[in-house]
Amino acid sequence: MCKSTLYLFFIFATPFVLYRCIFSLSMSSSWSSSASKADAETLRRKRINSSKLYFHVIPSKVPIIYSSYYDISFLGIEKLHPFDSSKWGRVCRFLISEGHLQKNSIVEPQEASRDDLLVVHMEAYLNSLKSSMNVAMIAEVPPIAILPNFLVQMKVLSPFRKQVGGTILAAKLAKDQGWAINVGGGFHHCSSGRGGGFCAYADISLCIHFAFVRLGISRVMIIDLDAHQGNGHETDFANDGRVYILDMYNPEIYPFDMEARNYITQKVEIVSGTTTDKYLKELDKALEEARRNFAPELIVYNAGTDILDGDPLGGLKVMPDGVVQRDEKVFRFARERSIPLVMVTSGGYMKSSARVIADSIINLSRKGLIDITSRQRRR
Repeated sequence: MCKSTLYLFFIFATPFVLYRCIFSLSMSSSWSSSASKADAETLRRKRINSSKLYFHVIPSKVPIIYSSYYDISFLGIEKLHPFDSSKWGRVCRFLISEGHLQKNSIVEPQEASRDDLLVVHMEAYLNSLKSSMNVAMIAEVPPIAILPNFLVQMKVLSPFRKQVGGTILAAKLAKDQGWAINVGGGFHHCSSGRGGGFCAYADISLCIHFAFVRLGISRVMIIDLDAHQGNGHETDFANDGRVYILDMYNPEIYPFDMEARNYITQKVEIVSGTTTDKYLKELDKALEEARRNFAPELIVYNAGTDILDGDPLGGLKVMPDGVVQRDEKVFRFARERSIPLVMVTSGGYMKSSARVIADSIINLSRKGLIDITSRQRRR
């Protein structure tokens, strides 16, 4: 072959050779990425299937989940944040002391382990919680920064992990009995790699991933009615068609997460000063739209009480009876469609929140939407 012919061959062949090389590299990279995702999903499923957070609950129990370990109390530092970190226990004490609930009928959850948390959370994020400074920023309580981390783990993060266990277990109980209420939980500002707003662990995201694997559920609706935007679960389920997010929040307050707002399936923004009637009308319209758009197999209801009039952070003007009506509407929405519902209590920054939550649970019982009498008492 003469030199001129070889020269022409190389001129024409080189682009094709380069293309094949680039295509092969691209395919190899794509295959590697797909394999990596498959490996991560396999590991996630293995962690979920080996978890002890789902366990058998005896029939005499009712699907209300609480542990005295939920409540955070250490040298008074919990009072430096407006959140009432003892409200969870106060809710149960109201129900028990007034004869609506038996103490021995409450379900106590297990504390989420590191392996449980790794189902959603990045290892680097969990490692960052070994710094008391980082936990102080997430909990928004500056004095935590000077405490030894073993105390922070014991007095702050362990109660949060116990509540995570409660939210995860609630999905199993809801599937079995139609509903479940975790008296704690609802840490909707935390995502897989970032905490904030008094939310250190992503219990809602974890609950849903456990339900996907252990309960065979493939479609979940999050109804987030806390006054603040639920940017944590929105980030975790960005563009995930299995999860429909209805978020009704005040856009004028924390967290101002504009990116996460892009991942809300159904966004309902309610401005500061919104009153009870206006709020409930907006909720009715939102639930009707959600009903038309999506058919879930599980509802996770984030029932923050920071929508109450006078709440220092929520900015809304909903009366206590409005919160009771709100919860009734959501439970009725689920009951009429035979959809299991998990309720978590989320935010609420007034001492009156515990009383309102208890009153709402009592109302749900009176309306026949839940049954909080133990089976022993029914006999």
